[in-house]
Amino acid sequence: MALLEGCKHSLEIVVPVEAVDEATVKVTGDFQKKAKIPGFRPGKAPASLIRKYFESDIRQKVLETVVPKFFDSTVQNEKLNVVSQPDIKEVHFHPGEPLRFSAEFEVAPNVELGEYRGLEVPYQEPEVSDEDIDKRVEEVRNEKATYVNLDPRPLADGDYAVVALESIGGIEPPLKQNELNIEVGGKDTLDGFTENLRGMEPEEEKVFEVSYPEEFGQANLAGKTVKFYCTVKGLRRKELPELNDEFAQDVGDYRDLGEFREAVKKSIAMQRQQAQQTEAKNKLVDILVDKHDFPVPEVFIERQINNRLEQMAQSLISQGIDVNKLNLDWEKLKEAQREKAVREVKASLLLGKVSERESIHATIAEVDREVERLARQQRQPVVALRPKLEKDGTLNRIASHIQTEKTLNFLFEHATKVAA
Repeated sequence: MALLEGCKHSLEIVVPVEAVDEATVKVTGDFQKKAKIPGFRPGKAPASLIRKYFESDIRQKVLETVVPKFFDSTVQNEKLNVVSQPDIKEVHFHPGEPLRFSAEFEVAPNVELGEYRGLEVPYQEPEVSDEDIDKRVEEVRNEKATYVNLDPRPLADGDYAVVALESIGGIEPPLKQNELNIEVGGKDTLDGFTENLRGMEPEEEKVFEVSYPEEFGQANLAGKTVKFYCTVKGLRRKELPELNDEFAQDVGDYRDLGEFREAVKKSIAMQRQQAQQTEAKNKLVDILVDKHDFPVPEVFIERQINNRLEQMAQSLISQGIDVNKLNLDWEKLKEAQREKAVREVKASLLLGKVSERESIHATIAEVDREVERLARQQRQPVVALRPKLEKDGTLNRIASHIQTEKTLNFLFEHATKVAA
């Protein structure tokens, strides 16, 4: 066996004449049973004639039978963990001689796990200020706001315009909304809407353009100038509920405003803690990858690149973008994703090693809970959903995800946290 490069190996395999002859006799017999030769009943033509008529087909079938069998037995004897389809080359197949061929393939890397406990990572428990609480309470208050219709008059800053919008240029496919609330002069309202709506009255119609910034949240609108046909249908005033114990009781199961604020504080702290711990765990994975140098099979890298591109395409489709119309250079995109894909594959292999070393795995109960959650989400009985998840491989992916999360938690718990 020869190591070619990285995880790629090569084997020179020799198949004894006896094994080749045995396979040839069997394949010839199979052809003999089905062959229709003029002058002979099915199955009665002599083997010598069958070999003459179907020489090329028999040869190919013998190769298809013998090569995989001897390749598999050889890699098993060599105790090789093959992860790719072998590339069969230099086939020497002549009557009365041993069959010789070479096979190139990739094996799983031998990952020697170094230090993974006590890794130093920036992290500190989050703090929540009164201003943070006030801001979140105000957000909830705005969610509970009511909108009061006002008598017709020219729109002014602070009014909420009820409009019907239809794009007539600048974007494909066109946008159309029959009733949209837009705050004139609002901090989240684009200048193009405020400038054109200010002064308009109910029943008034207008055509105007709005320029969207490059960083706009909707990819199909980002960086574009869209021409709209707009009809003002009415105007409203936003009325906020008074901040008191009654408001707190209306929001949820709280005795008073103080209890509600305390719950808001805990919620913010939990969200920030989760975000900061996720960031710390990602940093720990980066540190782990940087501390370990080993080759990665190309087949793993290719698979991960394809996964990344598929996720990117699905994200664009979910935003209403036709990927086929973008004329993307997929080969360039693949190359651009390569470095990240290599790191992700290394991270996966290393986390798997840590899981193995620390006996971390997904329990049956943990997998069951996730299946039950999915069943509730999809409104299906567990007994109906579980076989589907098992059949399409989702059950294994669930278990793998749980194992990875538990391993990340382990790394974080055993890390040395330092001030950011």
